Amino acid sequence: MTVNSVENHTTIFHIAAGLVCLWLSYRLFVFLRFFRPKSEHSLRSVAILVLGDIGRSPRMMYHAESFAENGFMTYVIGYGGSKPIPALERLPKVELRYLSEPPAILKSLPFVLLAPFKIIHQVTSILRELLIHAGEPPEYILVQNPPSIPTLAIVWLVGKIRGSKVIIDWHNLGYSILELKLPKNHLYVKIAKWFEATFGKVAYAHLFVTEAMRDFLVKEWNLVGEKVVLHDRPPKHFHRCSAQEIHDLFTKLQTPFSQYKSLQDFLPESTIPFSTPLTDRKPSSESSNATSPIPDLDPISATAPTYENIQPPRLRPDRPALVVSSTSWTPDEDFGILLDALKQYEQRARELSEANNGKKLPKILMAVTGKGPQRDEYMKEINRLQAEWHWVRCISLWLEAEDYPIFLGSADLGVSLHSSSSGRDLPMKVVDMFGCGLPVCALNFECLPELVKDGRNGLVFNNSEELVKQFELLLTSFPSSERLNALRTSLYHATRSLEVSQSSSNEQWCSWDENWNRRLKPIILRGIRV
Repeated sequence: MTVNSVENHTTIFHIAAGLVCLWLSYRLFVFLRFFRPKSEHSLRSVAILVLGDIGRSPRMMYHAESFAENGFMTYVIGYGGSKPIPALERLPKVELRYLSEPPAILKSLPFVLLAPFKIIHQVTSILRELLIHAGEPPEYILVQNPPSIPTLAIVWLVGKIRGSKVIIDWHNLGYSILELKLPKNHLYVKIAKWFEATFGKVAYAHLFVTEAMRDFLVKEWNLVGEKVVLHDRPPKHFHRCSAQEIHDLFTKLQTPFSQYKSLQDFLPESTIPFSTPLTDRKPSSESSNATSPIPDLDPISATAPTYENIQPPRLRPDRPALVVSSTSWTPDEDFGILLDALKQYEQRARELSEANNGKKLPKILMAVTGKGPQRDEYMKEINRLQAEWHWVRCISLWLEAEDYPIFLGSADLGVSLHSSSSGRDLPMKVVDMFGCGLPVCALNFECLPELVKDGRNGLVFNNSEELVKQFELLLTSFPSSERLNALRTSLYHATRSLEVSQSSSNEQWCSWDENWNRRLKPIILRGIRV
């Protein structure tokens, strides 16, 4: 071996050794960062952990917007998929951090085998974001529950190591959702309940969507920390839409609507941009003045075409009643109730039309928004049925965040099928509908009266028979239905006056921002270290 070859080998060895030492130094640096003094954290910062599709988690997105507007650097950690609300892309203090999905091959495994592998993947992904990519430890970590496993244990651990204050937003009880898939005495259910009670007991603050949730958890698990009932409320921009807004939205939705073969020959004829299935523009009867010749025009203007004076859009009298239901297509929302009600409505509307006694029901366009596991099953059955229907059509839509409130504000009636696996959470979809001035027919369950006051801001039903009777009550003589207009007026006053719940005093209906600033902001500011 020559001297030059020995030197070359020595050089390569030194370079390799140097690279190894550099890599080990970096890993040691990262490891030691986990155990830095608890006082070394970033002031006015929050990490919001969703562990779901960020764009399909409105409450957590509203939290992020509120934190950012109050000067907090806000890191939203969750999965991609749906587009988030525009504010999260606009605000400079919001940073979206997307978790990687589990390997696709795992999705083919049975649930009892998939769960452990999925949890391991989630743990590593979340720890990587909170302990490595986050840089300075955030002052607050806000986590939604459910899911409970593994997020509650992770934020508890990170809070202990990094000194971050943990806030748990109790949307529901995780073990109660697991009970929809497994027997109550199943080992996984018992572990889930123990896990949730153990790691969810202590936090800087606990937020609850209902008073029933707060009362139950305080009594059963003796929670430690601030306890705040933060009812869902709609954002300020949710409102009842004008005919112009409805016209613009349904002009935009022309392409997705044209893909539904079931809507052919069902909706009134329309010509975009002059008319849509819900709106039209009528020429002015006094348009002759607008088309009279004007002297001394240049040749170009003289030969240009003239048009009648087109009026602003109006709601067309021959439109169908637009009924909307937002669903996650999961077992805790029994879509079968709505399907049975639509069957009965079709039969009832047919009977009244044949009787020709002056009482008539309108056509119903039932739009169901949302995504979920049972969607394809139900839509296949619906398409089979409505091939023979004349008075009812049901379609499934997925709307972007900016279109969703306009669609609700365009509808005539809302339906909520939420029944709650725990009986202690409320459907946010009803809050959204109320914010858009939309009366609701809601399936009854334990704590629903905290939100829906029967006969004042909506109607409550227990089965499909009661729901179809409410359809007939509210939609007879549509679009000039006295009962529907009266309920809409009552809702308007209820959401703009002092609304007192059964067990709390002086709780006013307001926007999300006002509610957040009144109830949560003081607790957040009180906990800031200066």
